[in-house]
Amino acid sequence: MKKKVFFLFIPLFFAAAFSGFSVTLENLTGPERAAILRGGQLISEVQLKNPRPLLMPDHEAVRAIVGEIQSSLNPGIFVEILSLYKKPDGLPWTAEERRDLYNEALSISSLAGIQYFSATRNTMRTFYETSTVINSPAAKRPLPDPVFAEPENLVLYARQKDLTFGDNIYRYEYRAGNDSLIFTQENLTTMNVGIITAVGKNRLRSVVAVIDTEDSLLIYAASMAKASAFPGMGERIGNSFTNRTTAVLKWFMGKADKVFLK
Repeated sequence: MKKKVFFLFIPLFFAAAFSGFSVTLENLTGPERAAILRGGQLISEVQLKNPRPLLMPDHEAVRAIVGEIQSSLNPGIFVEILSLYKKPDGLPWTAEERRDLYNEALSISSLAGIQYFSATRNTMRTFYETSTVINSPAAKRPLPDPVFAEPENLVLYARQKDLTFGDNIYRYEYRAGNDSLIFTQENLTTMNVGIITAVGKNRLRSVVAVIDTEDSLLIYAASMAKASAFPGMGERIGNSFTNRTTAVLKWFMGKADKVFLK
């Protein structure tokens, strides 16, 4: 196995959670949502009071990860988005496609410069000004994006300068199953808006789950946060997370194009 950077292996606690074969979109989301997704629309939910998963696919590994995060974080903001990527050949992914998609998702540096719609400014705005894999949260030595011969369960760290929330350190965890790739993000530093603390350290958790559904990829993205209790801050952060999550989905769709349209 070829490794280009330092990384930390995660024991395969989740191996039994992965089914080993693709399932239908209807089984994962229900027929009504499947029809909306096949029509090319996103489905989103934003909850600011007693939130719970509303759009989560019926997938054991996703349920376990989201449930664990929700239980430990007890979030006050919960943003969910469902999207569909239609594969051009309409076939289950191959081992090569799964590997390539995994490596594309590891390209943290390519997040630099992506754009999202700022509702506050009513215009498109840069999300991350810089985005780099680092060797550790303490040393912060820049590293190249990792590349693997086979998908692995692993943790890596990144330093990302966000034009809204400042320069922060994040922990990314990647979990690979036969029918899914699941990525989580956690902030290890306090996220500020100017002089105001918006999200304390370890109080933002994001999940992107990519599930192979034979003719397409179902993408479930969720952001959960324990945000500051300033008046209006929760709604502002909820709207921001929705637009920013949409930007990450657009970024991932471009990565999928590189894999499935080559």
